[in-house]
Amino acid sequence: MEKDSSADAHLDEEPSSKGKLKRKEYERELKRLHVELVKLQEWVRHEGKKICILFEGRDGAGKGGAIKAITARVSPRIFRVIALPAPTEREKSQMYIQRYLPHLPAGGEIVIFDRSWYNRAGVERVMEFCSEKQVQRFLRVVPEVEKAIIESGVILIKYWLEVSPDEQTRRLEARIDDGRKIWKLSKMDLKSYTRWDEYSRARDEMFSATDTSWAPWYVARSDDKRKARLNIIEHLLSRIPYKEIKREKVKLPKRHVAAVSERETYSFKFIPEPH
Repeated sequence: MEKDSSADAHLDEEPSSKGKLKRKEYERELKRLHVELVKLQEWVRHEGKKICILFEGRDGAGKGGAIKAITARVSPRIFRVIALPAPTEREKSQMYIQRYLPHLPAGGEIVIFDRSWYNRAGVERVMEFCSEKQVQRFLRVVPEVEKAIIESGVILIKYWLEVSPDEQTRRLEARIDDGRKIWKLSKMDLKSYTRWDEYSRARDEMFSATDTSWAPWYVARSDDKRKARLNIIEHLLSRIPYKEIKREKVKLPKRHVAAVSERETYSFKFIPEPH
């Protein structure tokens, strides 16, 4: 995992901030980055490349918002977002990582995991959905699995979004009375909220075991959502050696539209327009 020169400050400490990024500045920079993401998309499609991006972090860290920012202006046929539900009884009996393998990218695809196989080292461990023996086996095996994925031609990039305790509390409290967000606050979220220290220990051990030279972890401070999204997209683009694919200038051809009197009309059932 890359470390800056300031370095030894613990991840859980409150990050210093010069103020939240203004919306206009954010939207201007995001527009520029969206153009680059489209260039990345066309390069991946043209070259048949395979890219896999993992997003991990605590509840409320901003994973979903970062993923939406990445995918807002690209094709869902190229950028596929995978957010798997709880495993079925059949999947529980399989090799742990088996349920994730069918979702890995084929040529010309970018797959984004909104939580991934690292559930085992995080939420499953903290919430005691698996045994400690299963966790330790996962931590031993996963680096070699990721090496095999990379050797198959996949560009694998792993992000952890780090939110401070106070900001996580603020975000989760904001969901309670917001009808648009209440679905994001399950009973398990409330239970896991009480286990901050357990998640911290699980995160640190996960990093220690799986932060490899071939598949390092990249950590993004996410207390300022806008800054985090821009930083992640900028970093993502820097990790992939894409090139702009030249395209012919598009020009709309002429078309013939008959006058209303010359064509049959259909009695459309228009929806009401209350506004």
